[in-house]
Amino acid sequence: MNYTDALSNPIFKTISKAADELSLESYVIGGFVRDYILKRGKEKDIDVVAVGSGITLAKKVAQLLPNNPKVQVFKTYGTAMLNVGKTDVEFVGARKESYSKDSRNPIVENGTLEDDQNRRDFTINALAIKLNTDGYGELIDPFGGIDDLQRKIIRTPLDPDITYSDDPLRMMRAIRFATQLDFMIERSSVESITSNASRIEIITNERIVDELNKIMLSPIPSKGFLLLEETGLLDYILPELTALKGIDEKEGQKHKDNFYHTLEVVDNISKHTDNLWLRWAALLHDIGKAPTKRFSKKVGWTFHGHEFVGSKMVFKLFKRLKMPLNDKMKFVQKLVLMSSRPIVISEDHVTDSAVRRLVFDAGDHIDDLMALCEADITTKNPRRFKKYHNNFKVVRQKMKEVEERDHIRNFQPPVSGEEIMKAFNLKPCREIGILKEAIKEAILEGKITNEKDAAMAFMMKKAKDIGLN
Repeated sequence: MNYTDALSNPIFKTISKAADELSLESYVIGGFVRDYILKRGKEKDIDVVAVGSGITLAKKVAQLLPNNPKVQVFKTYGTAMLNVGKTDVEFVGARKESYSKDSRNPIVENGTLEDDQNRRDFTINALAIKLNTDGYGELIDPFGGIDDLQRKIIRTPLDPDITYSDDPLRMMRAIRFATQLDFMIERSSVESITSNASRIEIITNERIVDELNKIMLSPIPSKGFLLLEETGLLDYILPELTALKGIDEKEGQKHKDNFYHTLEVVDNISKHTDNLWLRWAALLHDIGKAPTKRFSKKVGWTFHGHEFVGSKMVFKLFKRLKMPLNDKMKFVQKLVLMSSRPIVISEDHVTDSAVRRLVFDAGDHIDDLMALCEADITTKNPRRFKKYHNNFKVVRQKMKEVEERDHIRNFQPPVSGEEIMKAFNLKPCREIGILKEAIKEAILEGKITNEKDAAMAFMMKKAKDIGLN
């Protein structure tokens, strides 16, 4: 089978010429071939394998290119990288690998193309297209990868127990590809991942999170998280989520399964945003429910303070997984902490002051918070579903009116500390903070407008109350 059409990028002719001059067999392999056959959009990075030295081939290709680009050499890994336009081309020598039990870093030896394809994680990633003039465009498919692409199957080239035990990250990759491509993982692979799940503990958190983020950014993330749960991997990676599983019943009263509810919320929000951290907020918004679950005869099941507890858990989770402890983490924390606020407001009579406080506390994140709360509506009762959404429309309208009138988002006090000091001939002291806080509260409560004259008049009155003249 010939795939010359896949090689429309001029770089392939240059690689072919360089390979012929060096008498090196060379092939484009892996994701580029897979995605071309699947018609998955634009050309991505290109992986080239040479039966011999990939570094030598990369240097020869650079010599033949008009601008003679710099070759990045990674001697430790025996690889080299060339940047051609917007595409990174990586060159590696064909190799065979063997593994020790306590490491995913293989012992590497030079090998044949067949050895190199054997070491690949999945049949769909072992597809290779020849680049030498003799056989240019010929597809090498020793494991039936084309059939697996057509059948939408994730399958390992060799015994899955060997593949996954050798490099346990491949378990995450299998689930990630199944989620991204909407493929099924072959049953024997699912069973093997399940039996090898504990091996994930030798993988660094950074690599695990990289795969988690790709699952999270897939069109339907729940597919990946259900597979992680089914295989037991989720217990090792995110036990905070599996703790939400199950429905308890006491005296005829039940609560919903918060694990499956959470996955619905993630899928709901994923229809409307590609913001990775907003999707993380959806995934973690209810993690505080497991430690706060209580039952009382009067009110049934409760999860009092789960938002506060959950926001504290976010920090510990991010720290454990070596995720960024910066504004991204704080964003997720804030949304988890505030995740019930708009729901409470929508259920009660929507007052201006409640909306002002919501907008003030959420600041720039108010739109993301509202999106999360709307995604949180997973009731299957059409009447209740419609009621909740209509209530949120009222909240959004009220937010718009309040913001236009009072400018609460990114609130800046209309009277500064310096102006208070000047008005009362004060040096820095506690009274300045009291006055600033009183002005802010008066604006949020709607007692005064968010304007300087109104704030100054209120300040003078309040100053008398605390003994300032």
